[in-house]
Amino acid sequence: MSNVNGVTSSASNALNQLLKSTGASVVEETGPSFGDVLKQSAQSAIDAQRTSEKVSAAALAGKADATDLLQAVTNAEIALNTVLAVRNKVVQAYEQIMRTPI
Repeated sequence: MSNVNGVTSSASNALNQLLKSTGASVVEETGPSFGDVLKQSAQSAIDAQRTSEKVSAAALAGKADATDLLQAVTNAEIALNTVLAVRNKVVQAYEQIMRTPI
């Protein structure tokens, strides 16, 4: 479970205690958290960009094949488009939450 200044763990613990006290079932976290998945995705996008830069530099020096260059640039473009799509969805979700009446 990710822990941002102790907030996530304490909030999760408080929720679990509340659920236990009401007799509700507690769902245990079994996989990586959403934050961990986002962090891993962002890191892979950064790595793809760096690989693309290295292959581009090698191609300029005549040490890389055009196919390798095309593949690296395409991978970086796909990773960037994925990050942008996730960002747009997060912004849309935030805007929808802000419009929800309380």
